[in-house]
Amino acid sequence: MNAPERAGLLAPPVLKGLLAVIVFVVLPGTLLTIGGGYLFQIATTALIFVILAASLNLVTGTTGLLSLGHAGFYGIGAYTAALLSTQLGLPFLVTLPLAGLSAGIIGVLVALPTMRLVSIYFAVATLGIGEMIYVTLLNWTDFTHGPMGIRGIPSIELFGWRASSSLDEYLVVATTAVISLWALSRLTHSYYGNALRAVREDDQCANAMGLNVVRLKIEAFGISCFFAGIAGALLAHTGKFISPDQFRFSESINILAMVVVGGLGSLPGTVIGVLLLIILPEALRGAGDFRMIAVGSIMFLSILLLPKGLLGEASALDLLRRQFGEAWKSVPGSNVGWR
Repeated sequence: MNAPERAGLLAPPVLKGLLAVIVFVVLPGTLLTIGGGYLFQIATTALIFVILAASLNLVTGTTGLLSLGHAGFYGIGAYTAALLSTQLGLPFLVTLPLAGLSAGIIGVLVALPTMRLVSIYFAVATLGIGEMIYVTLLNWTDFTHGPMGIRGIPSIELFGWRASSSLDEYLVVATTAVISLWALSRLTHSYYGNALRAVREDDQCANAMGLNVVRLKIEAFGISCFFAGIAGALLAHTGKFISPDQFRFSESINILAMVVVGGLGSLPGTVIGVLLLIILPEALRGAGDFRMIAVGSIMFLSILLLPKGLLGEASALDLLRRQFGEAWKSVPGSNVGWR
């Protein structure tokens, strides 16, 4: 890389610091200035969907398993947090990880008999599983309250401090989203992530190279469901109410659309896809019934003109490798990294 290119490339600490300032200072400060509590709700919802879409990107974009039932595991996390907090009085710091664990464990149990399925057969299996979860949430009235949903879910509380405003909830959700993205980024941009990509490209070849393909798929699916459960817990504690209608098949398609529009396998692209499909319908609210036509048209054109997404996997990986390559070059005697 020549000097001009090196000068134009932000060092990883600078880039991360800039993003942190935007998320935790600039955006909330702007929303406070505007004075829009509703805008805070949109921002909080967008961050929850960032976690959801990033988790689906791990299993669909990186591992290559088309999942059509992701909203079901999102619902498991939401109902776990809601029931533990309303029925047992457990605090947010307990319900959040337990929601992730419950969704992750059920995801692994579901994956065990289905991971030998490939292509569209696996997709149809996950669609059926998602619908089973939805029907269970809808009809098990003694446990889930059925179509009436669960009301009065406690607010987020940390060490005696209660989130009493939209700004407080936004900051907690933003912190959780940043930690989740960091964890998923470290996972996908590692040797383990490369193994998952090998499974996606050719699982038979990966198996011949000594990779345990079935185990990798189950692990990726379980981790993906864990983060979906985390997103569900955040939804429950910030919305104070959940119902089965929030976790239908259409929600799974919505999450998948965010990943595809942003770029399959690209974590930054997934974030861009979420922001586009959450903010755009709100920005076009003045168009009335025509706004969804406009959103659908934009989605169609983005896929038609940019089939690899707004920021595809190749572009995202190239940026990361250039950054890591420069960082490793600065270490005297270092012979590792991407060249």
